[in-house]
Amino acid sequence: MEDCNGTGGRTLPEIARQEDPAGLARDYVRIRQFSEQLCAPLQPEDMGLQACPDVSPPRWHLAHTTWFFETFLLLPHLPGYQPFNPAFEYLFNSYYNGIGEQYPRPQRHLLSRPTMDEVLAWRRQVDQAMLQLLETAPQLTNLVALGLNHEQQHQELLLTDIKYSLSFNPLSPTLAEPEAGGQQPAPVLTFQAFTGGKVLHGADPGDGFVFDNETPRHPVWLAPFRIANRPVSQGEYRAFIDDGGYQRPELWLSDGWAWVQEQQIRRPLYWHEDLTHHWTLAGIQPLLPGHTLTHVNYYEADAYARWAGYRLPTEQEWEHAAHHSGQPGQFADTGRFQPGAVQEGTLTQLLGDVWEWTASAYLPYPGFRTADGAVGEYNGKFMCNQMVLRGGSCVTRQDHIRTTYRNFFYPHHRWQFSGIRLAADG
Repeated sequence: MEDCNGTGGRTLPEIARQEDPAGLARDYVRIRQFSEQLCAPLQPEDMGLQACPDVSPPRWHLAHTTWFFETFLLLPHLPGYQPFNPAFEYLFNSYYNGIGEQYPRPQRHLLSRPTMDEVLAWRRQVDQAMLQLLETAPQLTNLVALGLNHEQQHQELLLTDIKYSLSFNPLSPTLAEPEAGGQQPAPVLTFQAFTGGKVLHGADPGDGFVFDNETPRHPVWLAPFRIANRPVSQGEYRAFIDDGGYQRPELWLSDGWAWVQEQQIRRPLYWHEDLTHHWTLAGIQPLLPGHTLTHVNYYEADAYARWAGYRLPTEQEWEHAAHHSGQPGQFADTGRFQPGAVQEGTLTQLLGDVWEWTASAYLPYPGFRTADGAVGEYNGKFMCNQMVLRGGSCVTRQDHIRTTYRNFFYPHHRWQFSGIRLAADG
């Protein structure tokens, strides 16, 4: 969260580079405003919703991203800056042990104070101070870019989290317009062949901002492989269910089968029991056979791939293929916040619509080193027991994603907009 023409650059707009501080200031305003725009359709009662410990309330997301700028930039680098409220350091620290203790994550829904007005006032103070800092400290633009990309990650989380929390409301509140579409099936599934060989994997920081976990760029050896032209559709996954996919232990990894049995799982998250409708941010909508499948976890993705006679791609295969793809899907920029129809083409939707599970564990690249200080906790300490997803989704901003972006979740998580792309040996 690079490139279709072999230049090693990005195919999509990016946050302003270090040598353009004025552009970075414009990006700062634009990105910060988008967080608040996402909350505009929400009611005050929605702002504190937290349906499970894995999600956070919208108001918390607005506060935490503000905490990041105040904590890592303003307090250490802007002389005379005073914190809006010293207690916020504890309330809105997510997981930075180097900063100090954190308010318990499962209890964030209990924070009825600060109010929304107070959070917005805090944001105004921080924004004004940040624009002043950008004028006087150009050496900090890399850290500012990290803060902005961090905020874009929380914009995506805000949407995934509020979708989960609102799904428990029988009134089916809506925040977006429904996706148009009929009952047409998905385009024919084909596979693009790649010869493999020695390829460079990972990001080159010289191309612009990247997270530390995308580096260092390094050579890998790929065996010949094939990757599907498109993601799996809702209709195809229903065929897996109809064929007893959730009742066939031979299709599942051991941990996955234990999860299915313990949780009594029979369908993707948000699908109704009749397999004809599902919950979306546009309310309850019909399942459309030609639309992109989402909200399945790694276990479900792996089981489906086995059932279909294929496998999941490794993240190295996925990234290599993505360098040759120029037909993205939907992003948060559309305001629909739901994957669209599966597209017809050679390699479609590798960026956008749904994050795609890979077969790769989330591990450091050779030579990876975490940054000094608390900011070094951003990615590195999570490189254990999680799986890599690639490509962004319908709730990712288009200027946030790139082919080297590594997302990661535990294999049982499925509230994220995650889907499936198939692969096979060459």
